[in-house]
Amino acid sequence: MKTTIAQIGASLDQEVTLGAWVANKRSSGKIAFLQLRDGTGFIQGVVVKAEVAEDVFQIAKGLTQESAIYVSGRVQADERAPSGYELIVHKIEVIHEATDYPITPKEHGTEFLMDHRHLWLRSKRQHALMKIRNEIIHATYRFFADHGFTKLDAPILTSSAPEGTTELFHTKYFEEDAYLSQTGQLYAEAGAMALGRVFTFGPTFRAEKSKTRRHLIEFWMIEAEMAFLEHEESLQLQENYVAYLADQVVRHCQTELKLLDRDVSKLEAIRAPFPRITYDEAVAWLQENGFSELQWGEDFGSPHETALAERFDRPVFITNYPRALKPFYMQPAPDRDDVVLCADLIAPEGYGEIIGGSERIHDYDLLTEELTRHNLSLDEYGWYLDLRKYGSVPHAGFGLGLERTVAWFGGVDHVRETIPFPRLLNRMYP
Repeated sequence: MKTTIAQIGASLDQEVTLGAWVANKRSSGKIAFLQLRDGTGFIQGVVVKAEVAEDVFQIAKGLTQESAIYVSGRVQADERAPSGYELIVHKIEVIHEATDYPITPKEHGTEFLMDHRHLWLRSKRQHALMKIRNEIIHATYRFFADHGFTKLDAPILTSSAPEGTTELFHTKYFEEDAYLSQTGQLYAEAGAMALGRVFTFGPTFRAEKSKTRRHLIEFWMIEAEMAFLEHEESLQLQENYVAYLADQVVRHCQTELKLLDRDVSKLEAIRAPFPRITYDEAVAWLQENGFSELQWGEDFGSPHETALAERFDRPVFITNYPRALKPFYMQPAPDRDDVVLCADLIAPEGYGEIIGGSERIHDYDLLTEELTRHNLSLDEYGWYLDLRKYGSVPHAGFGLGLERTVAWFGGVDHVRETIPFPRLLNRMYP
């Protein structure tokens, strides 16, 4: 009976066949231990010389790293194994013999591993991170479906720049100028006016010449827009969403988190409601705690965000940033016009901003003023203004960066490990 490593527990004490790759191997004169993987997980295959035909044992001893095989044997419980099982091998059929596999069990430098990213993905650590990423994606779809959202697909090629052209990739769309999208937000707003609640999920691009561990040139964003929802209601939805993601990863990725040596108690502490501080309060605290040079009106860098986050055991919202720091579409606060109704959600443990969101301007005249103040073309944004001309309502939205969230949940230092094929400032291969 064919099965997979993920399903092998259902065949305890039975004979099964796996299609697998040999991740590693060690052998002596009487026994061979095969570290097998099939994409669904990892398991050890044990080949005992006295219990198999001589040719089977010789095949086992000669297997090379990443050779592909069909392996048959009896499933046996093993409490020491990460999966709880091992396979007592009786038969091996070689599908393809790999030679000189470049990523050996020894240590390799980061650049070497990045040059071989197409192969590095096969390792246990990278497998675990991709599984956590996958769980976050699936949990996202479940959460939004349960909260009345419709999935909307925003275009990747756009004719305008939602947050300014300095961080956009320019291209030609036949005879017209075009840009790779830096957000699906504006299109999601149009979707919200048609469908009430929508979310987008897709790649976004920032031509930002940054080399920090938090930045990628191409990354994936999960963005939500909600009609008839104001700022405070949006914050409640965001914290419930992030808490749900953490809960689902803890529930469904125990093996992966253990392999990554992740302190699961840190994730279990992610429970709504989250603490909130205003930008004003954050600046005052930072000035009193080692950042005296920081002035009101300046944006926070990584050291500022990390210091603020260390005060809490869960993510913290920093609300009401200065209007001058934020994009044109954010609604000014009702009691003062120098700050906007927005929030950045800062993750603990130094992982920085996970979510950025705001209430959007819904007044036609005010949005027109803001577009003009930012030197943006009213013709180019005519369709966006139409959303305020025909049945405008209060609405809000937010965007979550997938790779930063994977890094945070997985407890890894750099986002380059959280996406299958990272695009960095000096890397577009493979």
